[in-house]
Amino acid sequence: MNVTISAIKFKADQKLETFITEKIEKLTKLHDGIIGSEVTLKLDNTDKPENKIVEIRVKIKGNDALASKTAKTFEEATDQAIEALKKQLVKSKEKERTK
Repeated sequence: MNVTISAIKFKADQKLETFITEKIEKLTKLHDGIIGSEVTLKLDNTDKPENKIVEIRVKIKGNDALASKTAKTFEEATDQAIEALKKQLVKSKEKERTK
């Protein structure tokens, strides 16, 4: 699966990119129609410590699944977004079965 990671206005380190890629690749076990994914990492200009934003779009035949989460670390935000995507992928798979 093709995973594209874009960091807006900063350079993501290799460790973070590897972490994200491994998490996303596990999603293929839930849905076999995944074509690829796009990840966008952003820093929010706020005084709050929860200023790391991760947006993940998983490309699936027919519909895309999208999740955006904000947390103190990119890893934490990634975990939260992956959990949201898991729910979406399970629902998508169930809809396919009932067709």
